Amino acid sequence: MSHTVMSAPDSLIKARLAMPDLDESERDGLDLSRRKLRAPRIAIVHEWLQVNAGSERVLEQLLLCFPDADLFATVDFMSPKERAFLKGRKVTTTFIQKLPGAKRLFRHYLGLMPMAIEQLDVSAYDIVISSNHAVAKGVLTGPDQVHVSYVHSPMRYIWDLQHQYLRQAGLGWSLKAIYVRWLFNKMRLWDFASAQHVDHFIANSRYIARRVKKAYARDASVIHPPVDVTDFTIGRQKGDFYLLAGRFVPYKRADLVVSAFQADPGRKLVVVGDGPEAAKVRAAAKGASNIEFRGSVPKSELIDLMQGARAAIFAAEEDFGIAMVEVQACGTPVIAFGKGGALDIIETAEEACPTGILFDDQSVESIKDALARFDAMAADIAPETCRANALRFSEERFRDRMRSFVQDMAGAEV
Repeated sequence: MSHTVMSAPDSLIKARLAMPDLDESERDGLDLSRRKLRAPRIAIVHEWLQVNAGSERVLEQLLLCFPDADLFATVDFMSPKERAFLKGRKVTTTFIQKLPGAKRLFRHYLGLMPMAIEQLDVSAYDIVISSNHAVAKGVLTGPDQVHVSYVHSPMRYIWDLQHQYLRQAGLGWSLKAIYVRWLFNKMRLWDFASAQHVDHFIANSRYIARRVKKAYARDASVIHPPVDVTDFTIGRQKGDFYLLAGRFVPYKRADLVVSAFQADPGRKLVVVGDGPEAAKVRAAAKGASNIEFRGSVPKSELIDLMQGARAAIFAAEEDFGIAMVEVQACGTPVIAFGKGGALDIIETAEEACPTGILFDDQSVESIKDALARFDAMAADIAPETCRANALRFSEERFRDRMRSFVQDMAGAEV
């Protein structure tokens, strides 16, 4: 026969709750006190599980922070190899998991995702943590639950980047394009409304905190995403080349960097990566002998290049920019476009311990000017300073800050 072991304070509260003379406010207060006597139950709501990418790094660290948490997602199609970080954890999914073609085309069910996320029942949990870049924050919670939403970004394609997305997709004013615009309008209304039910927002950078404010009219604290810096260490010797590495997609503006070096044959550039804009990036080099294309390379070779580069260059407006942190962990300065997450990562000449240079415009001339300014201050940037700066974004620091934030907001040990 099993028995429930109850602490003395808990038993007294239970006895008082059984008394008929309680008014509603006293009963609510006793209920709250009773919940605080036990470890809170935690649910983590992730968008979808398909590949192990940036938001999954955050999820992995959240699960390490809160190992007893239960996990929810709209769908789970992650391969056995990539889901090792879940350690066999059960994932509760939505009805979209079983819809036709969902494994390949679940994003096509975007219009159903608000309804789907609202069908996830998290009413049994004291604390709900959503990892949001689409709909996860829309999970329904009650007045006695604390909902903390970690925002990678509001949905760019329905908010400020809608017009850019429609242009890149080649959507003019066809019937399909009109439907997409109508859907985005409906999604914006729901996205704003659902944001009003979140108790506390966390953004992954000051830039995303501003986007949260603009889209949702809500303030957000900033906790930078976790970066695994253990494999990225200071190299023994710096080379004479600059490094451009990443996936070649339009917003990365890799073609601008290549064009800047094509116009400056005295500087050597090593280009690593691939993607849909690879042909455009190669064309920008015009066969220049000072530009070397390596294609996709193993991680070990990429780390060697990060360690040996004179500096790495990033021309994108990033939400955060994990690669910039990895480069700095190798003791290498960064030259970056001065918007987005780069403002949180790079310490410039105005700081006591600079780690890189920022440029103002996404243009060839602005990049060339940044290279000249870097020449003038390169000797003032120490590899040890770059690495120390990168350690601000370690996984351990992320876990410490997340755990402390949730405890403070929930008013309970977690």
